[in-house]
Amino acid sequence: MLTEKTLEKIEQIQKNYHSKKSAVMGALMAVQRDSGNNLTREDMEAVARILEVNPVEVHAVAGFYTMYNWKKPVGRNHIQVCWNLSCSLLGAEHLISYIEKSLGITVGETTPDSLFTLSTVECLGSCGTAPMMQIGDDYYENLTEEKIDTILADIRARS
Repeated sequence: MLTEKTLEKIEQIQKNYHSKKSAVMGALMAVQRDSGNNLTREDMEAVARILEVNPVEVHAVAGFYTMYNWKKPVGRNHIQVCWNLSCSLLGAEHLISYIEKSLGITVGETTPDSLFTLSTVECLGSCGTAPMMQIGDDYYENLTEEKIDTILADIRARS
């Protein structure tokens, strides 16, 4: 069940578009943010009802874009490391292995405290600053082991 706060956000998002169908991506993101970084089938069906679109269209959007977490829960900090061409050429595979060792998990897993989930993604659109990763809404670019250590330590300190 969506909260009043989430419903208000969806209403605001709808105002930006001539068609309710155009608000699907923003509505899904609002629901995901307000529900602990994950979507459920019930969430997607609620979005479909609110926006008066076919549920399969909402599921298709959630299934196509990697920013929606509904296939399995993710931790509070979803680390998405780009491993497409530019990032790979500049050491993404090494950095992915480094993060795995630092967190004690492998790609696709979540730390036991649910603080981090590690994923690889095809492209985050920041090829000029490769290698890079995204955690939540934040981009971290020109990564090195040292930068990763600092980023992870900062997140742990805030949690």
